[in-house]
Amino acid sequence: MISVSDERFDELVDAALAEIPEVLADQIENCAILVVAEPDAELGAVLGYYEGIPLSERTTQYSVVLPDRIMIFRGPLCRMVASEAELAEQVRITVLHEVAHYFGIDHAKLDELGFG
Repeated sequence: MISVSDERFDELVDAALAEIPEVLADQIENCAILVVAEPDAELGAVLGYYEGIPLSERTTQYSVVLPDRIMIFRGPLCRMVASEAELAEQVRITVLHEVAHYFGIDHAKLDELGFG
């Protein structure tokens, strides 16, 4: 378990987001990326969660909708690591995993890519 300030955790999330290639990052629209202390009980023990309509499923009818949300859960991530370097890597994996869901990539493909 490690403890970092809220500001430092946000920096780690920002660093992970900065790794997304510009050609993909430019396609992310109407999506809020949030750092949340803990997941709701109904989500179970998760590190992150994507909620919304994946880009691959949007049609011309997609308009006037609330933003999708990517939630990164600080508590579970901090509890699973022993160093800031491990935390940075787990945050990176979690952010990229949830962004992949935004693009419509499922868990099977993420496992195949090493982001399961």
